[in-house]
Amino acid sequence: MSEWHLSETFRSTSGEVRWGSLGEPGRDPVVLLHGTPFSSYVWRAVARALARRHQVFVWDMPGYGASEMSPGQDVSLAAQSRVFTELLEHWGLAEPLVAAHDFGGAVSLRAHLLHGARYRALALVDPVALAPWGSPFFRLVGEHSQVFEQLPPALHHALVREYVSSASSPGLHPAVLDRLVRPWLGDLGQAAFYRQIAQADQRHTDEVQDRYGEITVPTLVCWGQDDTWIPPARGRELAARIPGAGLEPIAGAGHLVQEDAPAELTAALLTFLRDPRADRDPRADRDPRAGRGPAAR
Repeated sequence: MSEWHLSETFRSTSGEVRWGSLGEPGRDPVVLLHGTPFSSYVWRAVARALARRHQVFVWDMPGYGASEMSPGQDVSLAAQSRVFTELLEHWGLAEPLVAAHDFGGAVSLRAHLLHGARYRALALVDPVALAPWGSPFFRLVGEHSQVFEQLPPALHHALVREYVSSASSPGLHPAVLDRLVRPWLGDLGQAAFYRQIAQADQRHTDEVQDRYGEITVPTLVCWGQDDTWIPPARGRELAARIPGAGLEPIAGAGHLVQEDAPAELTAALLTFLRDPRADRDPRADRDPRAGRGPAAR
């Protein structure tokens, strides 16, 4: 698999963040947010494609990937949304284009609705946004994280490998799976894996989900149609809650759309980012009264 290295660092309120950028400086900026239990690595193919037209910013959230992992670290959704707001200021991005996956979706929504982060457009890819969320496994680990932290390393490795694998519908290349699992190994990684699950509190989406109707930036919701982590019906519900939002179903993809269908996702994002205010509401084809929501006027 091609190398992926984040060369820059930023000292955030939740620890050191590793980040990088692709594409020529000064081009229209795009920021990509990963989810859990992943890292910016899942965006590598999409990021390189977008970098032909944009300056693309990628980062590993505190407690993930190459960023700092430390005992007692706050890696909650509340903390990550604050860190994202800090990063936007550090980068000098007043109103970037944003694409966010899984927990990154919740981070981008909280940053926008609670911390005043401004976007020119927002693409949400299978985001954690509507309650209830969290699989039975996720909830079990969250309730007994201190027990799971004590698993023998080999058993922990097998558990994480199986969990990450389940995010893909067609299955992950073994080298990709190894790369996604690697940050969660060793003493620091094992503790960090269970820490981020233990701190995944649904109240952090409860605080904002009734405010999605306030979103006025152009929004696209992309959803893998074979997602077994968060059902596609949530995508339809989320798109209906955000005025003027478009919905892009992606066939043959599970929750980890960037790995399962990178070409299809890239094409959807390029089309949207090229003209975010184009009317993408599928109702408009059937109902002339649907038109564009407030986000597209």
